[in-house]
Amino acid sequence: MESTDVSSEASKKYIVHPGGKVTGKVRVPGDKSISHRSIMLGSLAEGTTEVTGFLEGEDALATLAVFRGMGVDIIGPDKGKVTIYGVGMHGLKAPTSSLNLGNSGTSMRLLSGLLAGQGFDVTMTGDKSLSSRPMKRVTDPLALMGAKIDTTDGKPPLTLHKTSSLKAIHYDLPMASAQVKSCLLLAGLYAEGKTSVTEPAPTRDHTERMLEGMGYQVEKEGSTVSLVGGGKLTATNIDVPADISSATFFMVAAAIAPGSDITLEHVGVNPTRIGVINILQEMGANITLTNEKVTGGEPVADIRIQYAPLKGIRIPEDQVPLAIDEFPALFIAAACAEGQTVLTGAEELRVKESDRIQVMADGLTTLGIDAKPTEDGIVINGGVIGSGEVDSHSDHRIAMSFAIAGLQAGGSIQINDCANVATSFPGFVDLANKVGLQIEEIDG
Repeated sequence: MESTDVSSEASKKYIVHPGGKVTGKVRVPGDKSISHRSIMLGSLAEGTTEVTGFLEGEDALATLAVFRGMGVDIIGPDKGKVTIYGVGMHGLKAPTSSLNLGNSGTSMRLLSGLLAGQGFDVTMTGDKSLSSRPMKRVTDPLALMGAKIDTTDGKPPLTLHKTSSLKAIHYDLPMASAQVKSCLLLAGLYAEGKTSVTEPAPTRDHTERMLEGMGYQVEKEGSTVSLVGGGKLTATNIDVPADISSATFFMVAAAIAPGSDITLEHVGVNPTRIGVINILQEMGANITLTNEKVTGGEPVADIRIQYAPLKGIRIPEDQVPLAIDEFPALFIAAACAEGQTVLTGAEELRVKESDRIQVMADGLTTLGIDAKPTEDGIVINGGVIGSGEVDSHSDHRIAMSFAIAGLQAGGSIQINDCANVATSFPGFVDLANKVGLQIEEIDG
């Protein structure tokens, strides 16, 4: 089966020149997690869903493309606006080719649950990075529900075979993961009975919030979330807030560069996502939230960060799931802090777009920082960032994290393999340079 790869395989490098500070008011692109879910649930809803603030990055566009491939009429995106004509819970059609999800692990893991209960066979593929990522964490519990899924040694491509019906299960997550939780809840929509998931620590709850916003009953009791299959979703309007994961790069930039004062507008501050704010404040960062409100069930605020000296801390383990995507940038903050920062309980970082613990440790070491990886975290001793050449391993968050390190570097930093930054933050270099960084983007 033929498919079109949505990701850019062209090689890009960043040359980051040292020094500077960040100032101004900016709005970063829309939240990636919410953008994904708006397409998925909007497609399954009855009626027309209007989305504003949609992230026009490659990952979210991959999700949009595969639902078009399953017969959903979607208009846009046009300046963040998307119109989705929902087909209902059982209206998806078998695609004529495999579904290529590019670099998006979120898409593949959530769709594994959503597609497990469909009445057709479907194969999901991805780029080189996605094809190396473990999927057993979703395929194993789905198999307990009766899903029939073929993998390649537990990795993509994944082929899901049609099943007559799924059966509800209770599942205790072995590690906190919003992607696995969401996968099982989406499968639970198609299961007979009540599907429930208990998590060892709180994780982002965008799936639950959006299901409820579309009229689907979700029960929460302590650390367990559950729903009963067989219901329906009703279309609604979704306003996607700015992505706190993207805002993090400028939060850390301001926190490490003397003279910085930046305000990030309309950022999603869902309680399950604000670990980065809590951790930076504990390190001594000067952060204030204003203009707080709730839009579409999601809390948002303007976040102002003014420079203040940082100190190393032992990161509380209860904050780890609340900041899981923000740690590459937080490692840069730790490198610029006085003293030692210790992270534990973060083994999930090893199965992201790259092994983020090892890749960040390697890059920091190259730049002269004492960074020692551990099985479930890292120990970073603050110091002076030097210059050098680091490899992002095609990981967008690694690339952007080392880009902001240039603010405190002793010389230029070359970052290789940066094409995938477009998966989550289109226009990153332009926006970064606008607020005070000095990044050159070159091909080859």
